[in-house]
Amino acid sequence: LSQERGGSNSFTHEALTLKYKLDNQFELVFVVGFQKILTLTYVDKLIDDVHKEFRDKYRNEFQQKGTLGLLNGTFDFKDDFLRLLREAEESSKVRAPTVMKTFEQSVKSQKTVKCMIETRGEKPKEKVKTKKNKGSKKEGTEAVTASNKAAPGEKQPSSAGDREELTKDEILQKNREEFFKRHMKAGEKSSKSPKPDAQKEKGKKPRVWDLGNSNAKVLDYSDSTTNGNSEACPVEEFDPDMALGDRNREPGRLYDLEYESDEEAEEEKVIQNTSKPSTKKGGLGGMFGMLKGLVGSKSLTREDMDPVLEKMKDHLIAKNVAAEIAVQLCESVAKKLEGKVMGTFTTVTSTVKQALQEALVQILQPQRRVDVLRDVMDAQRHRRPYVVTFCGVNGVGKSTNLAKISFWLIENGFSVLIAACDTFRAGAVEQLRTHTRRLNALHPPESHGGRTMVQLYEKGYGKDAAGIAMEAISYARNQGFDVVLVDTAGRMQDNAPLMTALAKLIAVNAPDLVLFVGEALVGNEAVDQLVKFNKALADHSMAQTPRLIDGIVLTKFDTIDDKVGAAISMTYITSKPIVFVGTGQTYCDLRSLNAKAVVAALMKA
Repeated sequence: LSQERGGSNSFTHEALTLKYKLDNQFELVFVVGFQKILTLTYVDKLIDDVHKEFRDKYRNEFQQKGTLGLLNGTFDFKDDFLRLLREAEESSKVRAPTVMKTFEQSVKSQKTVKCMIETRGEKPKEKVKTKKNKGSKKEGTEAVTASNKAAPGEKQPSSAGDREELTKDEILQKNREEFFKRHMKAGEKSSKSPKPDAQKEKGKKPRVWDLGNSNAKVLDYSDSTTNGNSEACPVEEFDPDMALGDRNREPGRLYDLEYESDEEAEEEKVIQNTSKPSTKKGGLGGMFGMLKGLVGSKSLTREDMDPVLEKMKDHLIAKNVAAEIAVQLCESVAKKLEGKVMGTFTTVTSTVKQALQEALVQILQPQRRVDVLRDVMDAQRHRRPYVVTFCGVNGVGKSTNLAKISFWLIENGFSVLIAACDTFRAGAVEQLRTHTRRLNALHPPESHGGRTMVQLYEKGYGKDAAGIAMEAISYARNQGFDVVLVDTAGRMQDNAPLMTALAKLIAVNAPDLVLFVGEALVGNEAVDQLVKFNKALADHSMAQTPRLIDGIVLTKFDTIDDKVGAAISMTYITSKPIVFVGTGQTYCDLRSLNAKAVVAALMKA
């Protein structure tokens, strides 16, 4: 309930199942516990009966003393509970077993044997009927036209001369029809005649932009004298400002994620609007408009909340929250508010919105908080390196954010060993080597008493990643490194062989922290990735208690504006905290998650 998962009314823990019901009016929770292996059909009836009996029996005490008075009160409810339990058990036994229908009662008995026989090549009768109906329609139309044609002949007496006149009339009518047909065809041809001119203009023309240049030579930057010649290429100059970003920041500090809210601007607009004199007519109408939608001392019902919750659900999905999680969140909020008595001047919309905001903040503040610096110092006291493993799908920024975390750890005075365990992707080792060289340039050994603060441990490509990680941890222990950051290859959650290899790496090396790196751009895919990564780690692990994901690194947060729903989806599905947030391209663009800032961005219209 504290994690806002009240959408479902049951909870399973090991061999036990708990079913619960909320009474929001008096703030009570009724819970029934039983063995998971038992299939008790009367549990729902029992919890409903107990809820009703208990509330009706002690209603006056609740209203006089309030909910906190329950802590001091004593309730003699044992006899009532045993009676309700017996009644529920007996009601499940009284229910008569379902009796099968006899053949005479079934629909099949009403059919004849002849209608059930199908011969090969024979079409079903229904289709034949429809065709007959179509045929009858055609026959009817033909009969109507024939009667129309014969109508002028019925007025005159039947004789040989009359027959000749009839035949002449028919000939004249046919000639008229042919004349009209020819005229219509000629009109169609004349309307289709401009087509050849249009065909001549076929062919795609290049678009010429206003500020562009039509000369292709201007866009050709290749030079035969410098292309491919290493001597002619300029040497890369390393600019510390590009790598560090803001020079005024406090070294080693992990700043909170910030979000610029528009509430102050909105308040100023409201003040300006109220200061202007109202020119609208109908003062009473304005008063009634203000009071519209207010609920006075009324308990909330599901019908009141459904329209608001539907809008809230659509709003969450538009902000990149996974659809399934948006539905569960709204269901949890509905169960939390149903039956709750509202204040006099409170709207349903504001009540639901406030409850949803509180739920979202609660989700983003999970049970376990990961404090990396404290854990590293604890590992130092035990004279062993603190090991962090990064995993995730392809292209989410594992290596880049590993370098950012390395820089943060170095600024806090810890030495780092980077283990290049991505032995599959071309350029992965070279990328980490470049980051190591730049980090050493920013923090040279001279600034740290001759101690190299970051090193790269690599064995090339095509090797076993688990073996390289084990060797790197052993090397770090011998050389006195404080932290080992293990970079792994990106893999899709559906790739069973690669997920088995990742589970092996984690099971063999037992890292202190397993971080899942996910990008903030994903919506429903975030749920699928995390569920399948956790499932694969559990299925392919050799340990009795498998090691799962401990925390999340949310990357590319600077690309999404206020569509921050991926943070909600990831924390809701795993109940794990977002440890780091990547917000840019420099080493300083690393933040810690601020739950209130994320919720403010999420609830922004």
